[in-house]
Amino acid sequence: MKVLVTGVKGQLGHDVMNELAKRGYEGVGVDVEEMDITDSAAVERVMRMAGVDKVMHCAAWTAVDAAEDQVELCRKVNALGTENIAKMCKELDLPMVYLSTDYVFDGEGTRPWEPDDERHPLNVYGQTKYEGELAIEKYLDKYFIVRIAWVFGVNGKNFIKTMLKLSENHDTITVVNDQIGSPTYTYDLARLLVDMLESDKYGRYHATNEGLCSWYEFAQEIFRQAGKDVKVVPVSSEEYPAKAKRPHNSRMNKDKLDEMGFTRLPSWQDALSRYLKEIM
Repeated sequence: MKVLVTGVKGQLGHDVMNELAKRGYEGVGVDVEEMDITDSAAVERVMRMAGVDKVMHCAAWTAVDAAEDQVELCRKVNALGTENIAKMCKELDLPMVYLSTDYVFDGEGTRPWEPDDERHPLNVYGQTKYEGELAIEKYLDKYFIVRIAWVFGVNGKNFIKTMLKLSENHDTITVVNDQIGSPTYTYDLARLLVDMLESDKYGRYHATNEGLCSWYEFAQEIFRQAGKDVKVVPVSSEEYPAKAKRPHNSRMNKDKLDEMGFTRLPSWQDALSRYLKEIM
């Protein structure tokens, strides 16, 4: 199996390439320098030349607050870029995995989101990822839409690294406690995604590490496991304003993974423990 992996410089693309190599598959990794996904001619040229069997589309605009000011740029990457890849997958008859987000939902209530729930994004980033999903569904039959949340990996910036950095010169940190979800370790996610590539069980899925927490509880556990003496003060989303509205409810139902014979990711606490050993 030969797989084109976009966004190879990001947290997830990096781990997907490693997982493919571990299983003896060939990963063709590209980032914006090798294939600007917003340029349809570049996408066509690279995808024709690559001679791959499948596509793992990890590249995305993920700067959630910046997206509110740079709407068209974000849309170009997340919606148009995804559409360009989907069109070529259709032409070359390639199955595709698209990484999406819980931000395609409105983030209200407390019920875990089902993969086939109606989508009502609450910010620009979520809207453009939703448009990416629509492009996949329009052009392809052989696709996996995999929604993830609260992502962390070795190769890039994330909440854990931010907390550890802040702990170097702060003994008290405020973190929101009214947004509930599940962290996702890219190392664990990469394994599941390659499992999916090995199958033809197409459709929409949710994939995060097991267990729920608030960002406040996540921060507490980071400092506990890292042995940092930092006081974490809970605040509401209203007290901690951000440019883009964030979902209060990022709970996602992952029963479909069981139903289709895929192995769930380990608990987020276990993932955090392994991750800290990697980076500290």
